[in-house]
Amino acid sequence: MQQRTYKLAVMIAHDLVATALAVILTFVFRFNGDLLAERLHALPLLLPPFVIFAGFVYARFKLYRTKWRFASLPDLAGIVRAASVLALTLLVLDYVLVSSTMYGFYFFGKIAIGLYWVLQVFLLGGTRLAFRYFKYARSRQTQARGASTPTLLLGRGSDIEVILRAIEAGSIRRLSPKGILSPRADEAGQIMRGVPVLGGFSDLEAVIAGLAERGTPVRRLVATPSALAPEAEPDDLIVRARRLGLPLARVTSLGDGMRDTELAPLEIEDLLLRPTVEIDRPRLERFLNGARVIVTGGGGSIGAEICARAVAFGASAVLVVESSEPALHGVLNQPSLLEAEAEVTGALADIRDGERLSEVFAEFRPDYVFHAAALKQVPYLERDWTEGIKTNVFGSINVAEATLAAGARAMVMISTDKAIEPVSQLGVTKRFAEMVAQAHDAEQAAGSSARATRLIAVRFGNVLGSVGSVVPVFKAQIARGGPVTVTHPDMVRYFMTVREAADLVLTAASHADREGRADDLVGDDQRAAVYVLKMGQPVRIRDLAERMIRLAGFEPGEDIEIAVTGARPGERLNEILFAREEPRVTLDGIDGVMAAKPVFADRTVLAGWIERLRAAVASGDRTGAEAVFEEAIPDFRQRGSSTAPVLTELSQTAEAVS
Repeated sequence: MQQRTYKLAVMIAHDLVATALAVILTFVFRFNGDLLAERLHALPLLLPPFVIFAGFVYARFKLYRTKWRFASLPDLAGIVRAASVLALTLLVLDYVLVSSTMYGFYFFGKIAIGLYWVLQVFLLGGTRLAFRYFKYARSRQTQARGASTPTLLLGRGSDIEVILRAIEAGSIRRLSPKGILSPRADEAGQIMRGVPVLGGFSDLEAVIAGLAERGTPVRRLVATPSALAPEAEPDDLIVRARRLGLPLARVTSLGDGMRDTELAPLEIEDLLLRPTVEIDRPRLERFLNGARVIVTGGGGSIGAEICARAVAFGASAVLVVESSEPALHGVLNQPSLLEAEAEVTGALADIRDGERLSEVFAEFRPDYVFHAAALKQVPYLERDWTEGIKTNVFGSINVAEATLAAGARAMVMISTDKAIEPVSQLGVTKRFAEMVAQAHDAEQAAGSSARATRLIAVRFGNVLGSVGSVVPVFKAQIARGGPVTVTHPDMVRYFMTVREAADLVLTAASHADREGRADDLVGDDQRAAVYVLKMGQPVRIRDLAERMIRLAGFEPGEDIEIAVTGARPGERLNEILFAREEPRVTLDGIDGVMAAKPVFADRTVLAGWIERLRAAVASGDRTGAEAVFEEAIPDFRQRGSSTAPVLTELSQTAEAVS
């Protein structure tokens, strides 16, 4: 943080000195003799207020939001706009004020003001571009010395340029690009930043063989997003890469362009989904810039991703609340958090311990709380039902109360699509926790306070790559030769990536926060309470297993068997995203996300149910606990028919969300 402040101070000082120098040079170049002496004599009166005004103009045009080493055309455009405002200001002062009241002649004149504009743009932009070129030249030398892995880049020209610039800037290291394969035939034979386009994806084997004959054996493939688009046939690409024995990486990014470009191993799950839902990055940057964030369960796969995304979008401080010491240590040592400019800390705390939680929240004073801590494995919760209630219900109550006491702006609770028409302990405990959050949210809305806290929920489908997801299980089964186990041939699920899940949480929080402070939205009946990602058509689990087997280079039923084991307790064939009685909400300006208004019980009734649940857990009375859930969530009474095929309903649900 101190280093960031120092760099900002240097940038501001440079621009203010450049402004003063531009004015002085304008006089020197334009005037001489008595005309120059008279103007230089007036500088102590003119220059200080003008330089201070210029500093505010530069801040208004966001000249300090970008690192100089990444200076680009948008930054130059900001400099031109700022210099134009300053030149117009001088013009107004010269023609309206100075000439008529003080000197009787034009102090600057049109030619001098034009000259000032040119000098100002040059002094502000030239330094930045020179600094960028210096960094570029040095990184090219470093790259040439450190590049050790001959690599082929796969994708369209626009994507390839991003990764080549990232390599030049040092964001991606130890790669030596030897050629490009593009899915566009018109790009063949071109040269991009010194690297030739050697053909299309179908030429992969021939290009690798040709480079090997010339003494440059390719040891790595890097795929850009365009190489993984459905029309590029990524399934064939990954199979061929595996046959060649070459590691295949994909380009991922936490930020814009080359600034935060990263590489990650290409996993099978990267090819299993529809196109990723795009987020409104500027919206989230505005929302989280300078915010203080708490993430409960931050050591889990989803919680850790929320932490990384919050830091990437400009949060000033992130506190990871975790009950597992190894998980807390693991997330705090992730490179994305270790290298962050934000203050990232951790606290060992169990959400079941309300007193400890309140102390942690009060000391940190969060702006936003993302509640990802939960127990979520369906079979375990069916057996150990009391633990699910203690964590998912009572723990969520503790988080909500600590959030309210700390005066945070919003709390987002991670829920599940299993919460609708629940048939399992996971689903019913999450639905009950949603009701608690909605009751608190309604109470906050009734208070009509500008500082009221929003409490909302987001419902996830199955998150690819998260702990307990079906995909890692299938990968492990394929790796040991099968069989791949499917509980029911007709079972279907909605899927989303970990990053989509994290972005959904942040987007929901930004909408709820804005909605809670809008003057034209009054009362809980106007506010969205539950948010869900548009996940497209649900995926049949058996089809998923077959595709994963093929992507691994095997044939289903021949090389690797698929075994049907039968549905487990608390498991149903399909998931539903919204309850029938939940009224939908239109989210203006947010694509890819759906929302619904709250359906909740009176706080007095809810308090009675909570007390009865506490008594049932204390006495081990499962029947008593389920009686409470049946009163609160009548659909829970129908759980006995959960494994019956519901293909008609499934089709209707898929059409509704597609």
